[in-house]
Amino acid sequence: MSFEDMFAEVMASSDRFGHRQHVHLTWLAVRRHGVPAAAELVAEGIARTATAAGAPQKYHATTTRAWVELVGRAAGAADVTGFDTFADRHPDLLDKDLLSRYYRPETLASGKETWVQPDLAPFPGQSETA
Repeated sequence: MSFEDMFAEVMASSDRFGHRQHVHLTWLAVRRHGVPAAAELVAEGIARTATAAGAPQKYHATTTRAWVELVGRAAGAADVTGFDTFADRHPDLLDKDLLSRYYRPETLASGKETWVQPDLAPFPGQSETA
């Protein structure tokens, strides 16, 4: 399923593309394509969408991949069929400030163009040296 198809699916029940919708789209991508492919698909789709909207500066490589990693780790541990159930079981993913548990602000800011590993704490299930 393409980024555009997943985006349309998410937006069918929403009138804005906020944080919850970003997580929902990421969850769909992870479930349908796995984490590595989802990371690429979501990154390309969000970068393309931001550029088309005249705001290419809104795309951030580390933020995008970090959310795919976090959603992927939670989705891998969850046996659910619907996004609402997944979100109910993982309410921390609906906190748009969640990345501050894993990154110092300056570290996250430095990862706009390329992936930067978390520097405050590893993601759940990630070793300290990953």
